[in-house]
Amino acid sequence: MSWARHAKDALRRGETVQIRPRGHSMRGKVNSGDLVTVEPCDPGTLNVGDIVLVRVRGTDYLHLIKAIDGERFQIGNNRGGINGWVRAGAIFGIATRVEG
Repeated sequence: MSWARHAKDALRRGETVQIRPRGHSMRGKVNSGDLVTVEPCDPGTLNVGDIVLVRVRGTDYLHLIKAIDGERFQIGNNRGGINGWVRAGAIFGIATRVEG
């Protein structure tokens, strides 16, 4: 089961969720164990630099939008890594608050 399953299900219902992601790929923006508030979003309002809960190639991430090309979003971490390109349907929500 994906660590993000509960969060994605709630976001699909239009609910705001709080998660505590683990890992260091977003260090400096989201540190391991930070409390992150994620809200449903309209993909048309997303911008480069937004932190989103997204599924890329079968894996869930709380990562950055690195580039936007029409209806596609390039996803990557805060350490220079790129996960790949996704369409809006792979984005479940946007991080609106990060608490250490």
